[in-house]
Amino acid sequence: MKITEIKELTSKEIVERLQSEKETLVRLRLNHAVSPLENTNKLRESKQTIARLNTVLRERELNENQN
Repeated sequence: MKITEIKELTSKEIVERLQSEKETLVRLRLNHAVSPLENTNKLRESKQTIARLNTVLRERELNENQN
């Protein structure tokens, strides 16, 4: 998910998306521990998406505190 797509979402949608991405990451890690994944880049992409979501949430939080 690109940063421009994330910025278009509301804060509530971002929180929901963040929760689902974390669940996906846990599932991928468990699957990878049991049997190696074909495409391990999915782990990396999931972690990057979580980081992007957290970044946008933090930016919004800081902007609210300044105003």
